[in-house]
Amino acid sequence: MIAAICVLSLTAACGAGGSAGGGGGYPEQNITIVVPFSAGGPTDTVTRMIAEPMAAKLGAKIVVQNVEGAGGTVGADEVANANPDGYTVLMHHIGMSTAPALYANLGFKPLESFEMIGLVTEVPMTIVASKNFAPKTLQELVTYVKANAAKVTLANAGVGAASHLCGLLFQTAAGVKLQEVPYKGTGPALTDLVGGQVDFMCDQTTNTSGQIKAGEVKAYAVTTPERVKSLPDLPTTAEAGLPGLKVSVWHGLYAPKGTPQDVVQKLTEALKIALADQKVIDQMAKLGTEPVKAADATPQAHRAKLQEQLGIWAKVIADAGVKAS
Repeated sequence: MIAAICVLSLTAACGAGGSAGGGGGYPEQNITIVVPFSAGGPTDTVTRMIAEPMAAKLGAKIVVQNVEGAGGTVGADEVANANPDGYTVLMHHIGMSTAPALYANLGFKPLESFEMIGLVTEVPMTIVASKNFAPKTLQELVTYVKANAAKVTLANAGVGAASHLCGLLFQTAAGVKLQEVPYKGTGPALTDLVGGQVDFMCDQTTNTSGQIKAGEVKAYAVTTPERVKSLPDLPTTAEAGLPGLKVSVWHGLYAPKGTPQDVVQKLTEALKIALADQKVIDQMAKLGTEPVKAADATPQAHRAKLQEQLGIWAKVIADAGVKAS
């Protein structure tokens, strides 16, 4: 389902657009970045941050299109089967590396169906709870959920979502099996968390920082080795007593397999320009993340990351016995 379409450029706001000027050669028309998750979610937010400076570098309009469904696999499949001309690309997160282990009949193969453009950012996860949830610290949370596993509710944004994966790791690290409550996106999950309908969840700082700072949720820890600059008082999971829980949500840009290498190179160059843009850096900092280093915003680094992550998550998901329906 297409949830939202927005055209970004130096010369036109959201709306209909024709060919982007600039003479012969790529790009000669609008470029669509498919986000396989809902509008307003963390991946959508990151995409819209980089779309404008990428459009400026390329001299073309960029359309951000939300194609939801099946943990991001619907949108990914659409791009994998798109014309490999550089006009349809994909922004995906860690879910690209978990899809083969979760879904039996994928219409694409992560390493074979795409040309990698480059990594974008690695977003920390936070463990947050309803304000009225009893545990005050992460160690208290672990003790509490072990004693009350049958009644504690752990929310997530659906099978394969980053919040679901982080929740699996939490249960493994804590040595407990909890009642999971899946939602159709992080937005409704967090809304119910704030409202007290569910007890706790693990979600990206791009989605939780505002609620943490506003005191709308109780925050226990961040899941990265170092504290987040925008949330300096929030301890890491290691500091808070759960060192086995370490995860960040990395994002990358993909083009369909067979996209000409000179086109991929232009997209990579535009990505690097966007990630070095001070406005993008500032926007990401407010949400508890930062752009990757220039050396990681490359097809080579992106492919290496994906290959490594495919191996890691295959084992985690197999051990958890989880499959998407």
